[in-house]
Amino acid sequence: MITAMSKIHIPTPLRQYVGKQSTVEVKAGTVGEAMTALVAQHPDVRRHLYTEDGKLRAFVNLYVNDEDIRYLQKEATAVKDGDNISIVPSIAGGARKMHHASVIPSEAQGSRLLLVVHEMT
Repeated sequence: MITAMSKIHIPTPLRQYVGKQSTVEVKAGTVGEAMTALVAQHPDVRRHLYTEDGKLRAFVNLYVNDEDIRYLQKEATAVKDGDNISIVPSIAGGARKMHHASVIPSEAQGSRLLLVVHEMT
């Protein structure tokens, strides 16, 4: 198995569980292995990312280089040296209809954030 050094970008609300770091570097061959390495280094973050049975929480979205892993190979998505993994918690709200939104750090947009909103029925 090939392992690469990847950087996991930690959202502000979770930084208190990873020593106040904005990024954590891990060696891994897949996104799942990277997340396992993150939790091994910082066990307090586990309950905020995973359910008791070890599944990624529904409101936690993972991106590799701005690509949503749900549309790739999920946690089996391969990572290569220098890849950026972003943990993006969903936010919900709205007056009449519920909306599901993800805030994605987008290197393609410079230092801007990309807000993706999905209407839910």
